[in-house]
Amino acid sequence: MNNTSAQSPASTVFIHSLIFAFPFLLLITRLGVGLCSFAFLITAVIYCRRGWPELLRHLTEIRGVLVAFGAVLLLALALGLLSGDGRLRDLEKPFRMLAASTVMLTVLACRPSRKALWWGLIAGAVAGAVFVAYQRWGMGVERPGGLINSITFGDIMLCMSLMCLAGTLDFAGRSAIWPGLGALAGLIGSIASGTRGGWIAIGFAVVLLVRYGHVLRGRLRKGLALLALALVVSSYFIPQTGARERIDEGISDVHQYFNGGPTYTSVGIRLELWRSAWQLIERHPLLGASIPTVKNEMEQLVKSGRAHPYVLQFEHFHNDILQALVFGGVAGLLAWGSTLVVPFLFFRRQLHQSDHLNAPALAGMLLVLSYFSFGLTEVIFWSVRSNMFYAMMLFLLAGLSLNAKEESR
Repeated sequence: MNNTSAQSPASTVFIHSLIFAFPFLLLITRLGVGLCSFAFLITAVIYCRRGWPELLRHLTEIRGVLVAFGAVLLLALALGLLSGDGRLRDLEKPFRMLAASTVMLTVLACRPSRKALWWGLIAGAVAGAVFVAYQRWGMGVERPGGLINSITFGDIMLCMSLMCLAGTLDFAGRSAIWPGLGALAGLIGSIASGTRGGWIAIGFAVVLLVRYGHVLRGRLRKGLALLALALVVSSYFIPQTGARERIDEGISDVHQYFNGGPTYTSVGIRLELWRSAWQLIERHPLLGASIPTVKNEMEQLVKSGRAHPYVLQFEHFHNDILQALVFGGVAGLLAWGSTLVVPFLFFRRQLHQSDHLNAPALAGMLLVLSYFSFGLTEVIFWSVRSNMFYAMMLFLLAGLSLNAKEESR
């Protein structure tokens, strides 16, 4: 049962509208994430007298997550002060991600209905799918991405799809078809974007859902999960999706790279960037290097023939683990990894400790697994939008999960 704390009707409508707007506006507007993050911050300040005691009451449970995000910010600050060569510019993302904890403060204070989030995800997935499908099959754009990069768009659509699947737990009977629709829309949007690497997340999600298969109770929910999986598999056999062409192209790229053929291909570029990254990591294993230093050393690798010249065209290494190691060393990897591992363990505990089904906790685990999967072939934490979606959604789900556990008691 979802309860809303005593507050005026106007404020109740505002809180629910804000939670709905966050995932709905994410992919179809340029300012949605920024406006929502600012609105959550102001709301948290207004309700701090109610939210702060709630946060302190749950501090033991959530402390690890807050420490993880705080550690990333402190490391970025320390590296910036120690190097003195521009690293302080890297503080924006970790600062804004830690500040996203105000979303959780708002949720703990106002105790909104979880349905606001699920409907926002459903509407956001459908709107995003319509947008990118029109670009792909209406305008003829080969790799559409809405208003952002096609890979990031496709990855976030897939992540929203999986969270919609978790949201079916909060919809009784046949009404579960609505989050099921959101899940299918998210998959369609991801397929339309031409994203290929992000599909690794589906494999991890299947393992997780099999492990917690008991939570997807009922034939309708299991049927929706199977339908979503069937949609992904069938996309390989439908020429219009381009999935088969992209997969076959990837296999060919790998064969060419390791057999002396052309390497300037989608997969070949990634493999060459990864090989170059390891050479840089060997030089700065503990604390990594700054952006200017990395650029200079990449140029040296090219001049010495140890890397192809085209690696200088790219801003990152197309792998979050290598990106963290290159710019932060082992310390950076541990700090970045903690923002995935610690939240995952937090949501796992919430799912195990709840007396009833905890949909936000399952969605939180799927969110973390998705971002880890995306980061294997892309730097999903590169853009501010992608960073803020992860942090804001994580703290939103954390607050809803803590509320859900209390309500079940």
